[in-house]
Amino acid sequence: MIKGFKDFIMRGNVIDLAVAVVIGAAFAALVAAFSKGLIEPIIGIFLGGGIDAGKLVINGQVIDFTLMINALITFLVTMAIIYFVFVVPMNKWRARSGQDSVDTAPADIQLLEEIRDLLKQQQS
Repeated sequence: MIKGFKDFIMRGNVIDLAVAVVIGAAFAALVAAFSKGLIEPIIGIFLGGGIDAGKLVINGQVIDFTLMINALITFLVTMAIIYFVFVVPMNKWRARSGQDSVDTAPADIQLLEEIRDLLKQQQS
């Protein structure tokens, strides 16, 4: 039973999916707090300071540049952390263990490809 579970975990993109969902959500919250507490005030300083820093009001509608820049920085930092902390080590592990290329073709397609290759060998 343990071997079957291990095969399930190592097959396909189960690890990638887990990283994207669980770890991505956790790091997004962490980076959002960092960005809100540190990056947003720095942007506000450069865009005028004060309560309305980085905001443009047109006909009563507020355009918040700090919010947009903050969201962009949050996204980029989150993706960089996920890539360098989880994806790169997982790819290196797969390459070392010989699992770097996962064959996702269905069994019937694989069988048809083998038959095709055998027919080509017989003809030449």
